[in-house]
Amino acid sequence: MAVSYNGLWKLLIDKNMKKTDLMDRLGISSSTMAKMTKNELVSMKVLEKICDELDCDFGDIVHHKKETKDGGQ
Repeated sequence: MAVSYNGLWKLLIDKNMKKTDLMDRLGISSSTMAKMTKNELVSMKVLEKICDELDCDFGDIVHHKKETKDGGQ
């Protein structure tokens, strides 16, 4: 499964926030933020905290990227 957090990064720009601001506000670890930066999966609890803080929905911050049968994107 492939995911993209581009929606989150765009939303942070719109709200004039940095990744470190979000980490500090929510208590998200740097390893969790690194996973999101690499488009890796994180827990639904983390996504829920982000949505609560930014007043958005899951679809606003994360998107599923369909993979082709050969494993590419």
